[in-house]
Amino acid sequence: QMQLADSGGGLVQFGESLRLSCAASGFALEYYALGWFRQTAGKGREAVSCITNEGDITNYADSVKGRFTISRDNAKKTVYLQMNNLQAEDTAIYFCAAEYKFCSGFPRTQEVWGRGIPVSVSS
Repeated sequence: QMQLADSGGGLVQFGESLRLSCAASGFALEYYALGWFRQTAGKGREAVSCITNEGDITNYADSVKGRFTISRDNAKKTVYLQMNNLQAEDTAIYFCAAEYKFCSGFPRTQEVWGRGIPVSVSS
């Protein structure tokens, strides 16, 4: 059974950092792109960042470019999202998700989701 376990969220102050982790089990992560999405109350899931299965291509939402960095360690079957200089608008529930090889950025094409973790940034 394909599963993703996301972790690492929490409450931080404006300008601080957090690192989110997403651990895969039940499938060969090296064949899948891994993305991070976020959602706030009353809104759909927004694509934040994604990394292709080989790790050669990464992309980011304009709102997080220069502050967030996505990386992966296929040996550990884990993908990370380093979030620096957090802003109040980064407050959301963050989800990791996997799709085959390439990053579409679309929630509907993801094959498996983590449960979601809250990130809260206070000013």
